[in-house]
Amino acid sequence: MSGITDFDSLREAMAENSEQPEGPARNARAEQLLAEAERLDVPLAVIEALGHQLKVYNYSSEKDKMFVPFARLLRMWDERPEDFDEYETHSLHWVFKWMSSGMLDQPHIPLASIEKWLGEMEHRYRLAGHSERAVRGAEFSVAAHVGDVARAERAYAAWLAADRDAMADCHACELHSQGWWQVERGRDAQALRLWEPVLEGEFTCAHEPHTVLASSLAPLLRLGRVDEARAHHLRGFRLVRAMESMRGAYADHVEFCALTGNEARGLELLAERPAYFTDGGHPRSGLDFMAVVTLLMDRLTELGLGDRRVPGPPDREWTARDLAAHARGEALALAARFDDRNGTSHIGEQTRARMAQRPLVERLPLGVRTTARPTSSVAPPVPAEEPDLPGLPALIAEARRLSDTLRPHAVEAWAAVARAAEGVDLDARDRAEIADHEAMDRGPEGIALFERAAEFYTAAGDPGEALAARTRAAYVHALAGHVEEALAAVAGPYDEILALYADDGTGVRQTASVLMGRARVLMRRVQEAVEQSDPSTGPARSLGRVLAEAEAAAREVLALVEGHTGDDVRLAARAAEAQAMLAELTAQGGDPEVAAELYARAAAAFVSAGLPWFAVEYEARLAGLAHHLGDLAGTERALRAALEHGGPQLEATGRAQLHLQLAEVVGARGGAEEAAEHALEAAHWADEAGQGPTFGALARHQLGGFLLRQGRWAEAAEVLESALPDLSAETHGDGAVVQALWWLGDCLGELGDHREAARRRLQAAEIARHWPEQQDHATLAHLAAESLGQADLPEEADRAYARAGDLWRSLGDVHGLVRSLRARAWLALRTENGSGAARELMAGAVHACEAALGATAATDDPRAGAPDGEEATAAEAARLRLVAELGHTRHQFGDLLARSAAEDAEDDSIRAVLEEALAQMTEAIVVFASLGADALHSRTGAELAAGWLEADLGRPSRALARARAVRTAYEGGVTDDDTARARRAEAEQMLQLAEDAGNAEDAENRDA
Repeated sequence: MSGITDFDSLREAMAENSEQPEGPARNARAEQLLAEAERLDVPLAVIEALGHQLKVYNYSSEKDKMFVPFARLLRMWDERPEDFDEYETHSLHWVFKWMSSGMLDQPHIPLASIEKWLGEMEHRYRLAGHSERAVRGAEFSVAAHVGDVARAERAYAAWLAADRDAMADCHACELHSQGWWQVERGRDAQALRLWEPVLEGEFTCAHEPHTVLASSLAPLLRLGRVDEARAHHLRGFRLVRAMESMRGAYADHVEFCALTGNEARGLELLAERPAYFTDGGHPRSGLDFMAVVTLLMDRLTELGLGDRRVPGPPDREWTARDLAAHARGEALALAARFDDRNGTSHIGEQTRARMAQRPLVERLPLGVRTTARPTSSVAPPVPAEEPDLPGLPALIAEARRLSDTLRPHAVEAWAAVARAAEGVDLDARDRAEIADHEAMDRGPEGIALFERAAEFYTAAGDPGEALAARTRAAYVHALAGHVEEALAAVAGPYDEILALYADDGTGVRQTASVLMGRARVLMRRVQEAVEQSDPSTGPARSLGRVLAEAEAAAREVLALVEGHTGDDVRLAARAAEAQAMLAELTAQGGDPEVAAELYARAAAAFVSAGLPWFAVEYEARLAGLAHHLGDLAGTERALRAALEHGGPQLEATGRAQLHLQLAEVVGARGGAEEAAEHALEAAHWADEAGQGPTFGALARHQLGGFLLRQGRWAEAAEVLESALPDLSAETHGDGAVVQALWWLGDCLGELGDHREAARRRLQAAEIARHWPEQQDHATLAHLAAESLGQADLPEEADRAYARAGDLWRSLGDVHGLVRSLRARAWLALRTENGSGAARELMAGAVHACEAALGATAATDDPRAGAPDGEEATAAEAARLRLVAELGHTRHQFGDLLARSAAEDAEDDSIRAVLEEALAQMTEAIVVFASLGADALHSRTGAELAAGWLEADLGRPSRALARARAVRTAYEGGVTDDDTARARRAEAEQMLQLAEDAGNAEDAENRDA
């Protein structure tokens, strides 16, 4: 059975269907409901069912179906207008506008028919007494669509000049269309000014701010307002993701990804909506979608990824290159159909321009979880002729300059030399440096190359550099974990270099290189000793001796280079590194303050030597020490310096870690906005480094929290949802998972998605249930109950509040317990015959408050001994808070009783309940009065509530007295905030009503 037995059940079914997600299933149900309406033999039922069908078609991918029900509605109107009630009459005229825009979006409908329809609309609106505003707006749409700028400008002006009436589009939709025209005319800034009220939430509707957020993306990028563009993408995509009818807005978000270096996210968006490739019910949005698919695929092909597999129409597998060709063909074919219909080339020109756009931002980090930017494994083609490439001598000179001055990319420069020198007979020195730098680039596999370089240096007459190369080989052994072998290997070069230097057989630079290599090996031995130390049993070897030997080696380097650094960058770097070694050794020795000073000195030395990128490691360590010492300002300075000095040389992982730490520090001092920027950068660089599931997830977790603190709920929700799949108890700790779920629940609640907010809060509560400390578990259960109540799930909410109440009771938290009981009482009152349970629960809340106050009084017994001043102050504050809780509970009890009085009960029964309510309210007034000025607003609120109850009980004189008491309470400007002003206004209203009631009572008495 269908369940549709009468008009009311039909209306209920249509209302239920309206709440379903957009799409073919909802449309099919609307078609079934129309058939059911026809069986009822009620003309208005058919009219409403047709209107419902038309509406769901309009808000779906099957917009082309809405013309048939509208034509039938219009025929019914012409034949029997009396069958339409006021609402359906309004609706019929309203959807004329949908027909106009709908015809424009269907290229098979001739332009002459659209113009004829426009005249029909104008005629019918005039007959109905409506303004020209909607008609002129429709004319503007036609003119703008075909590219008739002069007519469009005239219609635009007439549209804005006409009066707004019941047929005018909502403010949000009108502003979107007006801003869209400004963008079309190249006035991006003016468009954004027009859209401000929609973007700020002043005007909204079913499709706004969804479309304005999408339409604003490209203008914001063109104006360089990239942070706003990012925010609009995160907010807007969240709104359109589940709305099938918003393919055009969805296309704007794909376009945004293509224009901002977020090609990977663009592919993810395409994968979410495979039906958009084939839905044919709305050709105009299909054209927009295929145009931006072309844009994205062309961008991937340009990046060398033309053979990459990409999501596309479901009939086959697609590469980026293939899909680009397919989408371009589809877009241009659709554009040609529109232009053929319109007799212009306007749509084709727009489409080609859209597909030919160039990126507006090289890479705009979004903060959401995504793969790293797609890269090609294919090297770009080398030009056939390279007349400007430098010759081998120039390459050698440049490589030597880079290595002598410790510039970045020296290893790559020597690799270029090696490639250019193939088949060329080089001298021993050149071969030595080529082998030396190749060894540096190969890690453990380069040890033999270091030995070969040493042989070439010896042949070149530089025994000191040969010893330095052998020392470098020993250090690589140490890095591979063979510290003792490395120490043995470096012993010989160390003795030999000292002897050579004493005999003037080599220079300071070569000697410093060997001494520094030995010191590095000894530092590796320190690290090994520290890792092997067990605080419970003592160190594995004598840590003190190991520290002392390493310190002596570092000081030996400093003594050697002192007075020799001058303009020699290499020697300056040796001195700075030796300072850093002393800093690390001092920290291991347990003196973090001195270690911090030494790290700062080492970093400053690298910077003054023109080698700021070498300072980064030590500034990061300085930041760690400063944080350990509680010096947050010093921590922040060091982290900022590390980011500044690292520059383009800083690797993605290091950049992610520094931004992540800086986000924590800046956030801790309250700088949520800047902290969010650093968390965003951290997430971006973590993704670039392939660390999305580790550092990236943690950065997104932080970013979500900082966005939440700024009230940017939609952006925060989008980021947190993207972080959760990677957050895990094993990697990040279950505290991070719970916090992310908690924050997400808060965001969803602010966004009005209470059911999903409850689900997330319950997920968090389930994890926290296993923690030894149950405060978070109780709080989350309580919050979940609030969300369930707001989601209109009273039974589930009651169970969650009961769970929270049990937890609050076990924790001894009276306030939490009382609030859970009060919430359950209000929920019970919403159920049929629930007033008894509601009373019982609220009475339980009162009892819990009074019992806690009684326990507090018992602890104040003088025989128990007097607490000290601080304890006494805390105890008194806790007592006053309990008193206030009791007052609020009494007030709510009175409200609940007053609302429980059944309207259909006997007068005596109602009066008895109102008397009970008044008694509770009077108790609340007494309780609040005992708190003095701190509870003034609470007391006057209860006084006014009692006054209204007095009036309901037919006692105007008592109501007057209570109103005057409130007015007196605020005399003399005791307070002048919004609450005080509201209280005074309500008191004046009560005075007037009570006086009127009293006068009427007196008149009745006189007549009697």
